[in-house]
This record gives sequence, structure tokens and C-alpha cells, in this order.
Amino acid sequence: MLSKPSYLLLLLLAIPAFANDYGNITVSRITQVYDGDTFRVDIDQWPALIGKNAPIRVNNIDTPELRAKCPQEKRLALLAKQFTQRKLLGAKTVELKNLNRGKYFRITADVFIDGENLADSLLKAGFAKVYLPKNKKTSWCDTSTHV
Repeated sequence: MLSKPSYLLLLLLAIPAFANDYGNITVSRITQVYDGDTFRVDIDQWPALIGKNAPIRVNNIDTPELRAKCPQEKRLALLAKQFTQRKLLGAKTVELKNLNRGKYFRITADVFIDGENLADSLLKAGFAKVYLPKNKKTSWCDTSTHV
């Protein structure tokens, strides 16, 4: 019989075995950029049912919405989309890390473009805010937000 500390240690060591680790995925093609934090890709190493025109959402950020609540948000949304489009379409490699399924059955991932984190680039450029799924989204219609 295992002692209580040994049993707890065994349970803790077993946790990673049940965690989902989908590894890192290299994108084959960008098929569409919807907005600053959402786009579609082809992943040839996956079956077409899953990897053809797969929706991707960048982890832990929020960019302005194209269906904006105010003119400022719409302007920022277009700029964020152009920024992401330029980065993705000009990339030699696009890699997805820390993959999961998010809301609307999209794949959520950390997106690396030629080794650079897309979320960090969008945050630095002022086109994104930090967003964690349990938090309420912040407004882009605040007049103090300028890019």
C-alpha cells in the first residue's frame, strides 16, 4: 500500500499524461484573414476534414471588431486586419503553438510568424488588448484609445 504522500506524488506525476498536447503545427497556406485576431488556414499534415480552411483565433488577445459599435472601432479594426494580413501573407513560416478549441469551434493558438509572436506584435502596435476568456471584453470606443 502506498503512503499518502507517495500516492499524491504519483497523481501529480500522472496529470501531464492526461493533458492535451497537440504539439506545434506549421501552416501550409493562409486562406483568409477575417480580422486582426482571426484567420483561416490549410494544414496539409492534418486530414482535410479538420485541416482545410481551418479557423484560427489568436490566444489571449482581442482586436477591434469589423462590425463595430463606433467609427473609431471600425477604423481600428480595418487597421488591425491589414496589419495581420501583411504579417501573415508576407511570412516564410507560420507556426501554431499551444493549440486548443475555443468558442465557435475555432482553433485557438499562439501564432508565430517567422519566429515572432503575432499577439505581441499586435499589442505593441496598439491593435490588440490582452483578453482572457473569463474576462469581459473592454471597449474600443473609448476616446482615449488612439493608434
